[in-house]
Amino acid sequence: MYDVKLNLSHFPAQCDAEVLNITVGDLLRETAASQPDAVAMVDIADNGDCGQSWTYGKLLEQAERLAEALTSRFEAGEKVVVWAPNIPQWIFMEYACGLAGLVLVTANPSFQVSELKYVIEQSGAVALFMVDKFRGNPMAEIAQQATNGNTALREVVNLENEDALYALGKRPTALPYVQPNDAAQIQYTSGTTGFPKGAVLSHKSLVNNARLFCTRKQVSPHSVWANFMPLFHTAGCATGALGCLQAACKMLLIKRFDADVFARLIEEQGITTCFAVPTMLFNLLDSLERIPRDMSSLEVITTGGAPVPPDLVRRVRDRLGCHLLSAFGQTEHSPMICLNPVEATLEQIVETAGQPLPQTEVSIRSPEDNKVLPIGEVGEICAQSYAVMIGYNDNPEATAAAIDRDGWLHTGDLGTMDAQGFVRVTGRVKDMIIRGGENHFPAEIEAVLVTHPDVAQVAVVGLPDEKWGEVIASFILSDQPLKVADLRTHCRAHLSAQKTPSVWVHVPDFPLTGSGKVQKFAIRDKFLAGNYGEVLQ
Repeated sequence: MYDVKLNLSHFPAQCDAEVLNITVGDLLRETAASQPDAVAMVDIADNGDCGQSWTYGKLLEQAERLAEALTSRFEAGEKVVVWAPNIPQWIFMEYACGLAGLVLVTANPSFQVSELKYVIEQSGAVALFMVDKFRGNPMAEIAQQATNGNTALREVVNLENEDALYALGKRPTALPYVQPNDAAQIQYTSGTTGFPKGAVLSHKSLVNNARLFCTRKQVSPHSVWANFMPLFHTAGCATGALGCLQAACKMLLIKRFDADVFARLIEEQGITTCFAVPTMLFNLLDSLERIPRDMSSLEVITTGGAPVPPDLVRRVRDRLGCHLLSAFGQTEHSPMICLNPVEATLEQIVETAGQPLPQTEVSIRSPEDNKVLPIGEVGEICAQSYAVMIGYNDNPEATAAAIDRDGWLHTGDLGTMDAQGFVRVTGRVKDMIIRGGENHFPAEIEAVLVTHPDVAQVAVVGLPDEKWGEVIASFILSDQPLKVADLRTHCRAHLSAQKTPSVWVHVPDFPLTGSGKVQKFAIRDKFLAGNYGEVLQ
């Protein structure tokens, strides 16, 4: 914990750790050279059984073989989309792209046609690497529709077809020289309109951010990290995978979170750490009530993406016997900005996201004039560091809006800072909804719902929920009887399941500003006060 006493809401970058000039590929080579026989990754089946495993030496061999195949088919700097769940081939692609100088574009395996099409086309991808299906989503059919007519796309490859994945093209197989400041990934995230923007992240930003985050949460070679956070998200492929790589520890690669399976894995595999959103931890505690297990191996769990209820922190400490540390970050910062240290008090963990990580400068600024605010005043959380994104892909206007002339990343989140530099997140400048740690964008959902013939106008907002952090609620103006089943079906035809609202309210009108804009905060307040609209069942 840093011993500081601030007079303004401006935490200077602490230089107690180094920012390394290194690439993803070179980091893999270094770890494989120093710890060739250490277990790097274990593939975990849906039922919790351990499948194939790879040492760091074998992982490097696999990555270099794939990198040579990719280099023979693509030029350094080209973009390729990886559309798959947490399977070993995803990790192979992450490291192979790093070695080959390709930019890996991540895509959620629950995407539907319009979502996948948007990411492929906006990124300018020349290839799509995918699986045929996952959790009932017919990905092969979706990919066929999403890529129809795309002349820039040269390959669509099934990641589980080894012959196609490792096929050699006509180009030389010699790996290119990749530099730390080169783009490594494009991760799609929210925009002011609610439609996704591609945050371009460098090798240097991803590698260093993962290392500094994991150092604070005390990950070491003896650690066993359960990585069930989706690899298409920075918490999975960056903080998780790259954090494990730098610690040279074992990563259990888990396709999806199941509380009962996770509890058994902790007991059987000696899991010491993970990143889990609060919803997952509630489910784990519920599982242990039904089936008690030995949790003694757990040391530190980090959490974020939703407020942390005080009762959850206490229950984790009492039942799991480990630290629960809250964090704050965003994709545009590769992603972590703050994390509570293990020395933090219960109050600090519940009420704040901790102090900034090393080499990260954070300030709370007035949204009106961009001036740094006094201690304790609410303003926009801003960050400046090595980890700030290169920019939004092919979107200079959005980049300029997010990163000011002095290099400060404006997160869009509101918060305060105390005299010790602990940051408290109080809300969002934008209307993004965070449900179970996953970001959802109201405008995207509204654009689908308003096409339903019975919907005249719609406003989508987040409502507070103890388990999920927030749930998605749809407030609808209509002069027709509304059927929830029809509205859900309409949503699911165009959007992923997790974007479908769980609360449906038929309202007589919307609160408006003087200029006629819908006041979403007023909708939320009126509904929570219990005097607004008819809840549909």
